[in-house]
Amino acid sequence: MGLAADTPLESLSFTVTRADLVRYAGASGDFNPIHWSDRVATSVGLPGVIAHGMFTMALLARAVATWSDGAEVVEIGGKFTNLVVVPDTDAGTVIEFSGRVSSVGDGLATIAVEATCDGQKVLGNPKAVVRIEPDRG
Repeated sequence: MGLAADTPLESLSFTVTRADLVRYAGASGDFNPIHWSDRVATSVGLPGVIAHGMFTMALLARAVATWSDGAEVVEIGGKFTNLVVVPDTDAGTVIEFSGRVSSVGDGLATIAVEATCDGQKVLGNPKAVVRIEPDRG
């Protein structure tokens, strides 16, 4: 796998639609109406229906899997910093991920990530650590 320190990674974009949110709700069991009802979302002060935070993290994991050619993910995380508002259109919204290999050592590569939607960061300090060599233990 070609993950070398200080290597920028190809930007990846994922479209998120209301249909995706419904499918994620079914898979996760999180049927909170802020993820499907504009009426409820706006009644609690949100700008509209928002994506599940963990769905955004799942897209981060998908980006990392693509960049690392499916390597074992040892660690992944980030802080939720902004909402991903998903309009009631077929086009939905787009979350963009860019990354850079920040370090490589001891069979692990650390990837620093930026996740944005509509020009705003949606995850603070997202990063992933992947295994780039088989464990020789």
